[in-house]
Amino acid sequence: MITCFDIGGSFVRHGLLQTDGSVVESGRVETPGTDWLSFVDTIKNRCDTGSDPVSISLAGAFDERTGIADVANIPCLHKRNVLKDLKAALGRTVLITNDADAFALAEAVAGSGCGKPVVFGIILGSGVGGGIAVNGGLVKGYGGIAGEWGHGPVMDPTAGGQLSGLEHFPCGCGQTGCIDAVCSARGMEKIHLSLHGLARSSRQITGAWHEGDPAALRTIEAYTTLLSRALSVVVNTLGPHVVPVSGGLSGEAELLDLIDRKTRTLVLADYADPLVIKGRFAENGGLMGAGIIARTAYGEAPA
Repeated sequence: MITCFDIGGSFVRHGLLQTDGSVVESGRVETPGTDWLSFVDTIKNRCDTGSDPVSISLAGAFDERTGIADVANIPCLHKRNVLKDLKAALGRTVLITNDADAFALAEAVAGSGCGKPVVFGIILGSGVGGGIAVNGGLVKGYGGIAGEWGHGPVMDPTAGGQLSGLEHFPCGCGQTGCIDAVCSARGMEKIHLSLHGLARSSRQITGAWHEGDPAALRTIEAYTTLLSRALSVVVNTLGPHVVPVSGGLSGEAELLDLIDRKTRTLVLADYADPLVIKGRFAENGGLMGAGIIARTAYGEAPA
């Protein structure tokens, strides 16, 4: 049977592709971030016996042309030809897909975007990512970067003069002012620190926001203003019918509702229904997407 993996900076989750196309998580283990051999063993020990393919959802950019991954938070994979090296180490066919792409595909095929022509799936967690599905198929783009709206030095921390007191935040990609640096959970924390001089986790900030704390209210106002302004440009560019959300912040229903309402006031189209919503596969989109990709490539019984 085909084994599917969702590889993140913290955990490797795995499960078997079922005949109905679903993938149920059967376990998870901490990601061996710095040790390639330990990483290989982690994958190998969770595959079934035989030589059936594995399908991987990977938290990071992946270029199908070269097989090279760009995964700064998993050093043993960063700038490595993961596709070639894993095939050699496992003796199996390996499929690799960016995790945001896998999530977007899962939503387009079987989730909140099922039957909708254009789906823009986004991740709002420790980073900001995205994937595009059109008519149930992924748009991969040059170098596998289609949908990666989190990077590029486009953020104005003043929001066109609406906000004050915010710094220009450097991004892990080496640029300054990326959406990833400002609109991720870590970005929310940076905004809070910049505005109030207080180091708080995103969970603490949203919790205080729900309780009406004035500092948290100001932080969330700045965060959602910056995020919705950036997202509105992508919505106008792609014209998605739905924007399902995954990642740690996807569980914040009131936050997503605020982002949705702000975004819909900024875009050209008249979206009568909510646009930015929690994805049906917000918790397991990586595994589900990896399963869909494997099923598309090999069917139920790979040769």
